[in-house]
Amino acid sequence: MAPAADGSDTWSGWRDFVVACKVKESAEITSFYLKPKDGGKLPDFKPGQFLTVKLSIPDLSRPTIRTYSLSDYAPTAGAGDERHHQYYRLSIKREGPPKGQDVPPGLASNFMHDRVEEGTVILAKPPSGKFVIDPEATVPLVLLSNGVGITPMLAMAKAATRANRDRPVWFLHGARNGNYHAFHGDALAISDAPSYCVRYRYSRPRLEDEGKYDSEGYVDAEFVKATVGTQDAEFYICGSPSFMQSLQDGLKDWGVPESRVFFESFSKPKKVAADPAAEIDGLAAEVVFAKSGKTATWTPAGGTLLEFAEANGVDAASSCRGGICLTCMCALTSGEVEYLEPPTGEPDEGAVLVCISKPKTDKVVLDL
Repeated sequence: MAPAADGSDTWSGWRDFVVACKVKESAEITSFYLKPKDGGKLPDFKPGQFLTVKLSIPDLSRPTIRTYSLSDYAPTAGAGDERHHQYYRLSIKREGPPKGQDVPPGLASNFMHDRVEEGTVILAKPPSGKFVIDPEATVPLVLLSNGVGITPMLAMAKAATRANRDRPVWFLHGARNGNYHAFHGDALAISDAPSYCVRYRYSRPRLEDEGKYDSEGYVDAEFVKATVGTQDAEFYICGSPSFMQSLQDGLKDWGVPESRVFFESFSKPKKVAADPAAEIDGLAAEVVFAKSGKTATWTPAGGTLLEFAEANGVDAASSCRGGICLTCMCALTSGEVEYLEPPTGEPDEGAVLVCISKPKTDKVVLDL
């Protein structure tokens, strides 16, 4: 770990964290409270950001890197305007195998649930991500989530209500039933301000859930319209891909400007299919991995530049593999790339996200 060049409490690279507490929040979600092993301070972060962690999973040849939203926001005041945190909290859903697919369950999430205990040391990079709110803003805020998508919303709601008790904040969350509903009481207890409104919807409630939810159904556009009643707000969406797509379409049909709708998803893009016709036509590119001292010829069969780097033994950091988390970002020193889909995360100037890109010119040079 290297300290920040500006003397602040942030850090660069990987830092050792100890799991200080492990708490089961629901049938699928468990929280991990992380404190720095060096005993140093934890810098403030923007509510909605995530933490990138590196896990050493037995029987794997290389570490596994994942990103998880920071699910709590409880800074303490420091000198001047500084804020610090006593811990960072990650709340992780145990991922099972996809329905109808011969795919194993989530490797990292199951490792965290089954093998990581209090006292375990894991590595983490500084908080990152651009799915964030401005806590000081006054425009009404609408937080829409289902399942584990509740995690960044908790931090957002805490920060917004702490900064301005008069700011209208709606927190609308959907769950299957009480067994799968994490942080039921936490979200309700965030603020007692009249301007703070929490509503829960269960799609398949149980008898024992009576009194724990507000209505049966889904958090969809019709429910949002009936509950919020105004398009003059900022809408933040986090949850399953179908949930988010439905809400994006519904809000657009309602007349909410796209500039006021923000979302985060960690679903992966489709793999790049090889194009036999293109290969026959000789479509290929020379890819230079500058740091590794390797050069290889890319064809459409090579997939994304990240997949191509991995296939050629180049150590490239990655996590979401969907153009969101920026973990794979690296400098492009020569040539051009094209994205398979627009990145959600915005790379730095002169940098590219190799997880969703492929060569556009006949030669590209990457700082890998």
